[in-house]
Amino acid sequence: MFLFKILRYLFISDFISAFMKTRYDSYCLNNIAEGCKYCVRGEKLVLFVTGVCKRNCWYCSLSKKRKNKDRIFANERQCRDIKDIIEEVKESRATSAGITGGDPLLYLNRTLKFASELKKKFGKKFHIHIYLPTKFVTKDKLQKLSKVIDEVRFHPEFLVNNNQTAEDIEKIKLAGLFFDKKNIGVELPMIPDRKEEILDFIKGAEDEIGFVNLNEFELSDTNFNIITKKYELKEGGYVISRSLEAGKWVLKKLEKEKTKLKVHLCTAELKNLWQFKNRLKRHTILPYGKRTEDGTVIYLVVEKELNIGGVYYDREKKRTILSEETAKKLLGKEKIKRVEEFPTKDRIEVEEEEIR
Repeated sequence: MFLFKILRYLFISDFISAFMKTRYDSYCLNNIAEGCKYCVRGEKLVLFVTGVCKRNCWYCSLSKKRKNKDRIFANERQCRDIKDIIEEVKESRATSAGITGGDPLLYLNRTLKFASELKKKFGKKFHIHIYLPTKFVTKDKLQKLSKVIDEVRFHPEFLVNNNQTAEDIEKIKLAGLFFDKKNIGVELPMIPDRKEEILDFIKGAEDEIGFVNLNEFELSDTNFNIITKKYELKEGGYVISRSLEAGKWVLKKLEKEKTKLKVHLCTAELKNLWQFKNRLKRHTILPYGKRTEDGTVIYLVVEKELNIGGVYYDREKKRTILSEETAKKLLGKEKIKRVEEFPTKDRIEVEEEEIR
């Protein structure tokens, strides 16, 4: 019976204390941060409060659509105000949010308003974490944030400015005045040839934080030319070669030193095959849609408005979605397409074919 309980625990638990590969194709030591647990289940709304940032990190992976532009997004939905954000929370059935940028501190009042309104609308249990470059962190700003934010994740500057380490740690230390240590962490890109510096920084900040997130180093349209001049790509994707191995090296070093920190090596696989897919599966879909295992949705459509039973008119895309029964009746009479697309606000099409 005791062995059965042990096996059952290992089967149903996502994470255990030793350095291990998780069921989400990532790696962790001593479990993961609370905010990450919502994220891997697809329950986190990504609230992008601005693309403006004064730091200009050479490894920044923001897209051209967002980088250095004062735009607001909730997941893929561009927003004008809190009403749009709340609508996205409902449609994506999010139970929590991660606030990011750019630098949320450059628009602090906006950040505070959005977080406060989300708590007011969805309750105190609606978990909110925030990503903060350390550049403009102050005691006063952290105190204000602590009233509406559950978990703070710092982006230190030492990878951009080598002389910044001590100041980074002092600013992170300020968070301990207002947040529990378990809710204070650092998030870093796992740059393979700087793994020793990253390890040293983590050890230097260990007394001030409760967790560390290391992200497998991915490329985007804005950093591709800079990064590929120095690093090789991993075969089969926009990921830097040896980034994952460097992250495992850091985890093993920290495990050997018996760290109590929760350390998570977040992989590209986790983001694409778990986090995003799980979020798609939670998202509401239009009538007569059929959800696939990957979270995409299949619709049978006619690209005009029909006023008959068994249909739904999609005003946004100016098309009529058909039930399977109605599609069979109209076959040969109307030009019917089978469309596979994401259920997100942008509703990007994956595949399209005519039904004959």
